[in-house]
Amino acid sequence: MRRVHGSRTGSAGLTTTDHRGTAGGLVSTGSCLAIDIGGTKIAAGIVLNDGILVVRRQIATPAGNDPEELFRSLIGLAEDVQAMAEQPVRVIGVGCGGPMDRGGQNVSPLNITAWREFPLRDRLAEHFALPTVVENDAKALALGEGWLGAAKESRNFAAMVVSTGVGGGIVLDGRLLHGRLGNAGHIGHLVVEPEGRRCVCGVRGCLEAEASGTAIEAITGRPASEADLPMRRRCGALVGRAVASLATLLDLEVVAIAGSVALGFGTPFFEAANDALAERCGLSYTKGVRIVPAGLGDKGPLLGAAALGFSREGAVS
Repeated sequence: MRRVHGSRTGSAGLTTTDHRGTAGGLVSTGSCLAIDIGGTKIAAGIVLNDGILVVRRQIATPAGNDPEELFRSLIGLAEDVQAMAEQPVRVIGVGCGGPMDRGGQNVSPLNITAWREFPLRDRLAEHFALPTVVENDAKALALGEGWLGAAKESRNFAAMVVSTGVGGGIVLDGRLLHGRLGNAGHIGHLVVEPEGRRCVCGVRGCLEAEASGTAIEAITGRPASEADLPMRRRCGALVGRAVASLATLLDLEVVAIAGSVALGFGTPFFEAANDALAERCGLSYTKGVRIVPAGLGDKGPLLGAAALGFSREGAVS
């Protein structure tokens, strides 16, 4: 086992870490208050150090542009969940949509307009008086999939969320990538249709603008859950196109995909994704790359958030 290295002290006086490892072999005592913040829903749960999710609750993400109303709703949910913990909560792990500052000090989720440069990490740490780790939700998922999910046998992989938006997290040589400002892995903003729809980021043809739940509803006029078979296959093919570029660039073994769109679309989505991946991977080292459903299912976001928290408090292998 090696200790998580790269520790530093945040502005609230709490020690945070760079999380530069996968999340296997976590060692901690007590439990983690795990939180997942998305554009559609906010979920919170209590996760034990062996990866057992013992409590889970969720609410709809409040609409509107009041940052404090959103934060109050989050606090109410988290307090309700914390009160149900049978083991002491030692740490808080949070997955949230990006972009954000490195370490999650300030968050500006594209799909949550109420928060722009919102000091999420320090506000949570101050309220609960607990060490708090905030990271991009898809990067948290990558840690969870490396700990307990579809990538637990791999040291070179990516995890993706295809849901309201599209995000990703990348692990190379067993280390979660962060990048200069902590935003590495935004696969949803790879361009897959050069003359495509305008994305919320301002660019045309991003994967998120073409294959996310928000995009599907805008294109079809119906919720993504009602998409027909051609649309399900189209979304899978666009994801496969993006993954082909990622796998060629980074020499990946596997890409695990979660999220209500990908998992809800099921077999047609994954078949189309792998077909598009195979068509666009021409170099010999890319031939074995595969796209698979995330192994943690709908528990993945909270288990990923817990992996963040436990890696802050314990150790990673």
